[in-house]
Amino acid sequence: MSTLFEPYTLRTLTIPNRIWMAPMCQYSAEVFGPNAGVAHDWHFAHYAARAAGGTGLILVEATAVSPEGRISPADLGIWNDRQVEAFRRVTAFLESQGTVPGIQLAHAGRKASTDRPWRGGGPVAADDPESWQTVAPSPVPYGEGHPVPSELTTDQIQEIVGQFADAARRALAAGFKVAELHGAHGYLIGEFLSPHSNHRTDEYGGSFENRTRFALEVVDAVRAVWPEELPLFFRISATDWLTENPEDERNGWTADDTVRFAHELLAHGVDLLDVSTGGLAPRARIPVGPGYQVPFAERVRTETGLPVAAVGLITDPVQAEKILADGQADAVLLGRELLRNPSFARQAARELGGEVHTPDQYGWAI
Repeated sequence: MSTLFEPYTLRTLTIPNRIWMAPMCQYSAEVFGPNAGVAHDWHFAHYAARAAGGTGLILVEATAVSPEGRISPADLGIWNDRQVEAFRRVTAFLESQGTVPGIQLAHAGRKASTDRPWRGGGPVAADDPESWQTVAPSPVPYGEGHPVPSELTTDQIQEIVGQFADAARRALAAGFKVAELHGAHGYLIGEFLSPHSNHRTDEYGGSFENRTRFALEVVDAVRAVWPEELPLFFRISATDWLTENPEDERNGWTADDTVRFAHELLAHGVDLLDVSTGGLAPRARIPVGPGYQVPFAERVRTETGLPVAAVGLITDPVQAEKILADGQADAVLLGRELLRNPSFARQAARELGGEVHTPDQYGWAI
């Protein structure tokens, strides 16, 4: 059997195959009122289709731990019980299809309060009722035209750590079996990690140990409330792609930093590293191509022993199988390919001779 279709166990949780759905924001929740940040019919249909298509694990999109932590005003949230109740409908259906439901817990930091991509994706105007004051490790804007974020105090940092823990408790109550912390793509946790965005001079800035402190405090707080038998993931940008840019006054986070940090994450109870790249600075030059991020995942797996999932322009069943067969990753995370083809896993099973869950209603289409 193709490695893609072998079950994978982390702690006591077994995921039926290695084809997983990466978190991808839908920017489709209500903005105001009691249903702000609540999953509705669009979200249910979106995730249900991929579960019916045989996907082994679905990581629900970046879900904000507070209203201020949303990327856009239309993001999902998990800061109240109404949001929990709506998620239960989603997780119950995913489990009915044999898919493991996971969720990515996030705070957007200085990249918050931005508009939906199809409306330009830039910062929401300060006088727009949908906007809010962004926060960050340091008062350094993301890029030209972006507002200066408010520098977090140490008390505010601890408040956000608590929000991540509260969000994890709610995620468990909502029926999720995997929690992933979003430390990638230039959002708040990643902003603390990188010297390009973190200019602090206190215990949360400067040295590697200080810049990783917030991330590890979040990990510890979530691990303390997340059941021992269930896995915790961490998504990281393995590089900011800034070290080759001579015009950048500060080099960013590097692949060497990622390997060093992966050892720490493993010691603090993280079970798998979801390895992406970039997103911290708009001027970064990224050599995008098929599987361009896979070598970063392979290096973490080889040098630390921490399980990894590879992501980034993985679009073909044979390509995905080779990544696993060559020992570059333990699973593959698909993004846009699953937007194009919700039944990618079933198609891959036909092509490679594997098996995935197929609903009885679709049985005649095998």
